[in-house]
Amino acid sequence: MDTLATLKTRREARFEEFKKDLNVHKLTKDICQLIDQQLMLAWQENGLDDYAALVAVGGFGRAEQYPYSDVDILVLLSEKLSADELAIATPRVESFITRCWDLGIEIGSSVRNIEECLQEAAADITVRTALLESRLVGGDKKLYRRFLVQFDAAMDAKAFYQAKLSELRQRHHKYNDTPYSLEPNCKESPGGLRDLQVILWMTKAAKLGNSFSDLHKKGLLTKRESLEINKNLKLLQTLRTQLHLVAKRRQDVLVFDLQTQLAESFGLTSENGTRASEKIMKQYYWAAKAVTQLNEILIQNIEAILFPKESRITRPVSEHFVEKQGLLDILDPNLFEKHPNQILRAFLLYTKTPGVKGFSAQILRGLYNARNLMNAEWRKQAENREYFMEIVRQPRGVTNAFRLMNQTSVLGRYLPAFRKIVGQMQHDLFHVYTVDQHILMVLRNVRRFWIVEHTHEFPFCSQLAAKYDKPWLLILAALFHDIAKGRGGDHSDLGKKDARLFAKQHGLNKEDTDILVWLVAEHLTMSQVAQKQDISDPDVIKAFAKKVKTERRLTALYLLTVADVRGTSPKVWNAWKGKLLEDLYKLTLRILGGEQHDLSSELEQNQSEAKQMLRLFGLQADAHENLWKQLDISFFLRHEPSDIAWLTKHLHGRVNHPEPIVRARLSQIGEGLQVGVYVKDQVDLFARICAYFDQQGFSILDAKIHTTQHGYALDTFQISGTNMLREGGHYRDIIQLVEHDLAAMLQQSAPLPNPSKGRLSRQSRSFPIQPRVSLRADERGQYYVLSVSANDRTGLLYAIAKILAEHHISLHTARINTLGERIEDVFLLDGHNLSKDSKIQVQLETEILDALAV
Repeated sequence: MDTLATLKTRREARFEEFKKDLNVHKLTKDICQLIDQQLMLAWQENGLDDYAALVAVGGFGRAEQYPYSDVDILVLLSEKLSADELAIATPRVESFITRCWDLGIEIGSSVRNIEECLQEAAADITVRTALLESRLVGGDKKLYRRFLVQFDAAMDAKAFYQAKLSELRQRHHKYNDTPYSLEPNCKESPGGLRDLQVILWMTKAAKLGNSFSDLHKKGLLTKRESLEINKNLKLLQTLRTQLHLVAKRRQDVLVFDLQTQLAESFGLTSENGTRASEKIMKQYYWAAKAVTQLNEILIQNIEAILFPKESRITRPVSEHFVEKQGLLDILDPNLFEKHPNQILRAFLLYTKTPGVKGFSAQILRGLYNARNLMNAEWRKQAENREYFMEIVRQPRGVTNAFRLMNQTSVLGRYLPAFRKIVGQMQHDLFHVYTVDQHILMVLRNVRRFWIVEHTHEFPFCSQLAAKYDKPWLLILAALFHDIAKGRGGDHSDLGKKDARLFAKQHGLNKEDTDILVWLVAEHLTMSQVAQKQDISDPDVIKAFAKKVKTERRLTALYLLTVADVRGTSPKVWNAWKGKLLEDLYKLTLRILGGEQHDLSSELEQNQSEAKQMLRLFGLQADAHENLWKQLDISFFLRHEPSDIAWLTKHLHGRVNHPEPIVRARLSQIGEGLQVGVYVKDQVDLFARICAYFDQQGFSILDAKIHTTQHGYALDTFQISGTNMLREGGHYRDIIQLVEHDLAAMLQQSAPLPNPSKGRLSRQSRSFPIQPRVSLRADERGQYYVLSVSANDRTGLLYAIAKILAEHHISLHTARINTLGERIEDVFLLDGHNLSKDSKIQVQLETEILDALAV
């Protein structure tokens, strides 16, 4: 009866029952009863009834025990124990705790008397919260009752409310204030179980009720809201339970690799192009959204009871609206049901009223109850369309207004196309949010370009934005750029149709309509050109300028692109991508301004600026000549003057140096290093350099490969991501290490090492990408463009470089583009060997595909 196997067998039997009926309330209670029985066996074995009380706390205390959650207990010692009795009780308590672990109960235990409990609770809100949910399992009942009386007397409901509210806000901030991450924590993320528990902790401390049904009886929730919150509570509890059972351990994060199994445990299957995992996650997001909205209503209602004086009207705002302590409120709780046109007006007033930080519980409740009135007829009303456009055009508050519109489901009901992407997952491995949340992040990023307090983030973007007269066009472009995702087909093409219809319905003139539709259709173009094409090639710039046509379009597309890339994931944006986009903007602007691309003028300018910098280094006027006469025009056009000067400084007297020269410095663009390599050229040079960076844990962001006229390689690399940098290594030490070790390695003539077969990340295993390789000649036939797309993993770039070396194919330049867990690399190859025999082209593609598939 008391063995580890017995408890495990009984728990497994309860799990099987749950899988059939999905009665989560019964399961969590049953688990508690099983654990109670085992705890009492150990308790009685050690004869502790006369010395202490065994108290369940936390989730175990409220009899809500999930399959693999910890069991939190308090051994409450009697304060009346003599020294001799304490000496007897102490080893018995230790024996009891050991016995619990022997029985397979993973306990979190504390041993205190009443006074110690009260002291700990006063100092630590977490302890106070755990003790608030205490439950007697066994032992001294009188002792436990004394504890309850004293704990209750010491509870300050107002202070507890404020502490838990602060804790909630901090926790939400930790999870980026959104329930819409692609791998949310169903317990801790905004809209998760913890949010509901916080409410019940607050109300229990204030003696307002112990359940949501109690809160309905007290008038804090309507009957409809009570039913809704209990429905979502049950879904979240069932989901967390299933997640534990699927993972066979404590698991609260809805990770990609468990989402499909989780969906199948609910009986969901993939069909019509929709994955089972997308279905379960959409259910979760809608539940979390409802919880977030209802929680805000409850928090405000609790606050109104605890702090009645602070809940009075501060000032009138309009005929129907007032401000209450920084919240917009309505005088008539049925306003929206009587006058649905006031719904969007509430959001407009929110943006226009200084000092207002949010909506009152009464407005949130009114919006919730008026959902069914936000129908097709409501959307068509001219007054509502005017309100919506006025919101978009506001100089402040737009981002928060749209977030609030999404949170209250108003945005999805006004724009049915947006409603379809609420909770829509993205499986491209570089977005970290659902489609709707990504759109709102992009909208936020766009708005920040016009806000003075954020000009330091992207000064160039803010400078351009200040001269752009219609920021609202960028807001609309952000709103529609991904609105058609998940429908099948090209979302840019489908999205532009939605944007055109919106423009027609809302009275936009032809010029504004055209630029809005164009931005939605082309929102990926600038990023693709900057990251996948050689923007030092005049033809690339001319082709892009031809597509853009005007400076106005170029500026709008640039601002939208920066906002979009930033809004995907913190991992995707970096200073190097920012530099590429800015360079593309400036080069294109010259062409649009009528400037003819004069190679000789650009060459002269770059060389002149580099010479000025060299004079600052104290070099003689002719110090550069021996090196520069070995370099062709492409070198000077593809490098910044500062790079030319830096390389010349280190190489000017060593043009025919027999040994490799490696120099490194802090990157001039963001974090990481810039590395220059000068050595007699060899076919496998790029592969050897890649092998070194791979072994040291560096990621290559960009590579410029150049061969001098006398047969030397002069290559430059932008690298980042080394573990040494993350672990706090000093930059100078790392620079010296790279310069010494890479030069030493290049002197060796050993065969190339085999590429390391790095493991795919967990996300990549969950959403594998079909590897793609494309090899095609450029328009002039001088070079071949090799494009590679695959899941990222350690050693992949070196594996590709090694294959090129084995086929004696020289590399002209490399554009390394990592998008989260996916690579999109582009290599410009010397076409001499490739153009001789088409079989080599096929063989090269095949071998690279094989390497990508490993």
